[in-house]
Amino acid sequence: MAAKLPPFKTESQEAEWWAKNQELIANRFDQAKAEGNLGKGTVARIARESASRTGASPTITIRLAENDITRARTFAAEKGLRYQTYLKMLLHQALNSEEKAAGRR
Repeated sequence: MAAKLPPFKTESQEAEWWAKNQELIANRFDQAKAEGNLGKGTVARIARESASRTGASPTITIRLAENDITRARTFAAEKGLRYQTYLKMLLHQALNSEEKAAGRR
């Protein structure tokens, strides 16, 4: 199995890849376990640990449309995240995309 996942155009394409590669994934898991390289926790916990290593983030207030907050809560819940964490991730991704488009990266 490659170190990185292949790019997927759709969620169903990704789901199909994961279904077809279950044995490869299980083998990689077993290999990581044998080497003592398994991580523990969730994406949210890993994000919190990363944030704590870089220092506290400043607190800001931003007004959002109620509908946008509702949508963010829904998507965040599907990913097992708090909606604030999810919004911060979206903003980070958008800024990286803008930076790349502007040729600053």
